[in-house]
Amino acid sequence: MTNPLLSDWDTPFDLPPFDAISDDDFAPALDAALEAAKANINAITATTDAPTFTNTIEALEVSEALLGRVLGTFYAVAGADSNPEREALQRDFAPKLSAYGSWMSSNQPLFSRIETLWDQRDTLDLTPEQSRVLMLTRRGFVRSGALLQGDAADKLRDVKSRLSVIGTDFVQNLLADEREWFMPLDADGLAGLPDFVVATARAAGKEKDAGGPVLTLSRSLIVPFLQFSDRRDLRQKAYEAWTARGANGGKTDNRAIAAETLKLRADRAQLLGYETFADYKLETEMAGTPAAVRDLLMQVWEPAKESALADAKQLERMLHADGWDGPLEAWDWRYYSEKQRKKLHDLDEAELKPYLQLDRMIEAAFACSNRLFGLTFEEIDAPKYHADVRLWDVTRNGKHVAVFIGDYFARGSKRSGAWCSAMRSQQKLEGDIRSHVINVCNFAKPEDGQPALLSYDDARTLFHEFGHALHQMLSDVTYESISGTSVARDFVELPSQLFEHWLEVPEVLSEFATHAQTGEPMPEDLLKRMLNAATYDMGFSTVEYVASALVDLGFHEGPPPADPMQKQAEILEEIGMPHAIRMRHATPHFAHVFAGDGYSCGYYSYMWSEVMDADAFAAFEEVGDPFDPALAKRLEATILSSGGSVDAAELYTDFRGRLPGVQALLKGRGLAQDS
Repeated sequence: MTNPLLSDWDTPFDLPPFDAISDDDFAPALDAALEAAKANINAITATTDAPTFTNTIEALEVSEALLGRVLGTFYAVAGADSNPEREALQRDFAPKLSAYGSWMSSNQPLFSRIETLWDQRDTLDLTPEQSRVLMLTRRGFVRSGALLQGDAADKLRDVKSRLSVIGTDFVQNLLADEREWFMPLDADGLAGLPDFVVATARAAGKEKDAGGPVLTLSRSLIVPFLQFSDRRDLRQKAYEAWTARGANGGKTDNRAIAAETLKLRADRAQLLGYETFADYKLETEMAGTPAAVRDLLMQVWEPAKESALADAKQLERMLHADGWDGPLEAWDWRYYSEKQRKKLHDLDEAELKPYLQLDRMIEAAFACSNRLFGLTFEEIDAPKYHADVRLWDVTRNGKHVAVFIGDYFARGSKRSGAWCSAMRSQQKLEGDIRSHVINVCNFAKPEDGQPALLSYDDARTLFHEFGHALHQMLSDVTYESISGTSVARDFVELPSQLFEHWLEVPEVLSEFATHAQTGEPMPEDLLKRMLNAATYDMGFSTVEYVASALVDLGFHEGPPPADPMQKQAEILEEIGMPHAIRMRHATPHFAHVFAGDGYSCGYYSYMWSEVMDADAFAAFEEVGDPFDPALAKRLEATILSSGGSVDAAELYTDFRGRLPGVQALLKGRGLAQDS
């Protein structure tokens, strides 16, 4: 029987035929795709023709087409709909892919051809995009160890292989902890919870076959539980379970993995000639150096901590007024902060949530992209990897632009968080290839027949991930290696965080924030109160984020710590972490940093990008129109369509005329001294 992953696909828009693919197909497809990629690369090095951009760089660009198709399909389902078979495949694939990467980067005949082109680059008559691809290709090989030989090359290969294995282990341990823990809620355990939280707990209990409502470690359930539950003992139990993910002892404990990861990263950097992993990692980012990252984070840390400590005093007074002695604890913050928000802004999430329907927020994101960029979305019927998935054909002026895939609901088979990925990226080298882009979220799934309701933070997450999707869908480059989000890590969050601002545009909410039962638009008074409260508790959220970023940086800018938990504690003590706030991501569940190299020494990048997104949206505010056609056109032409074809700082300067300072960020978060 033919393996569907290796066959031509007779599906709408060449989407994967998920209804024909079984888990047994993935392993043989990967082996075949790796062999095909190696054969293509061997063909490049076997030719006796002198190296040219076409026969070397462009040939390399298309050499992994089948591999990309297989892995794009596999990782889409492995992250969003895992099962024991797929987890085993991930463990098996990690060393195979690492070995292939090492074979590629140590392929001296191939690198020799690239080096020849690099030496001749001024005589090759390359376009600016081709020059950029040549530079990035050579840099990637060098940073992967192409200049190493002998024992050093062997050791680097072993280091990268081990990192790939334990990165997979880290994620799977975290998923296991999240999947296995739940807490039944009796009538007393539901005390204080609004109807929407109770309904979510019932739906979670149904999924767990628990015979009643349960609390799980899904963020979309545990955060509102911590906000509303009157049971302090249960809040503490739930919070400690949430923050103990990856640190429960036994086979799913991630602490030893974190220590080994940091040691191996330091070894990797030193083999490549860098003093620390931070020096290695940040060399290719906009920040450039660890010092620049620390400077940004500390500019934000001090005003954020000052704001959080002032808030903590008020919340602790409320705790004591309720008859509890002792200090405010981390499991108290959200509960009393919610009460304070209601008091200060007359804003109750239970009142707000019926106006933030998932379907309407999806429509809002689509409408904003239509007004800004002329995109139109039509839902289509095509094979899916899960029944909850939805698909849209994205067009502009009648021409196909992309396929957008939305997978919005939490489930036990899906890892936590929210992300955007591309099963297929835009490129023109092999024809007009358009992207297949997935947004994955973990919103609470409603009971049957009920609308899915979001918190305001959930709605922001939806807009954030859709901003990433726009970066992929509007990409307009020739080469896949620089397509879409293939940009500097501290630039990749700019489009996503920038798009969040359109959720705050009053006319958008007036149209799309409609009541789930009555269909009436959100009352103007409630809309104003919601927007006025947008920066409420910003000290807390900024402190928990920046603390995580500073720990990430501290792990990588010096010798690797033997005990990361001790190092984490030392960093938090040094910066004066408030007692009642914890890191957003403690080390044992800090998947951004330990699941792979993507955000390692790069968690700061959300804030680096926020400096730009605050300043970029100010351009629309300055002209008095959030949908100004000329600005939207310039935004697409510079930032959204260019991928990695131009240096990130140059792209931003082309859009805004200059690079921004931190003040716009502080003002946007309500932390500026004059605010």
